[in-house]
Parts: sequence; structure tokens; C-alpha cells
Amino acid sequence: MNQKTTYVEKLSAEMVAWEVHIERLKEKAETASPEKKFEHYKTISALQFKRDEAAKKLQGISLASDHEWEEFKSGTERIRSEMGNLLSAAIKNT
Repeated sequence: MNQKTTYVEKLSAEMVAWEVHIERLKEKAETASPEKKFEHYKTISALQFKRDEAAKKLQGISLASDHEWEEFKSGTERIRSEMGNLLSAAIKNT
């Protein structure tokens, strides 16, 4: 398995995990006070936006040649870092 395939599989698995966290936040938001519900949905919206950005990068990586995919990787790493920070903050605040 080459590096590109390994990276795509790793990112795909992370995106599945992100979706699980987003769904858990939605569940918590439904039982929260109105103020907390608003905060949760604001966080959920930001997480979904980052997830969508990552999906676009993943598609670009998947379509890129073995030499071109590295160009997508730096932007994807930025998104992964931001998503990790958002998730950590969301988990901490619930």
C-alpha cells in the first residue's frame, strides 16, 4: 500500500469518528437548556463546516496523481488540526 492510499484511509476513518462526535453533540444539544443548545449548535455548525472542507480535500487527494497528492496534504493537515481543536473544546464544554 502506498503513502497516498494509507493517508486516504486514515483520513476517511477520522472523518467517520468526527461524524460520531457530531452526532453525540446533537443528542446533547436536544436535552440542553436553550442557551447551551445554541452553543452546541454553533459548535456543531463549525464542526460540520470543517468536516465538509476535509471531505473536499479528501476528494482532491483521491483524484490526484501519486505525485500531486502531497500538495493537498498540507491543507488537509491544517483542517485536521483545526478539527481536533474544535472537537477537544466541544468535548470539554459538554
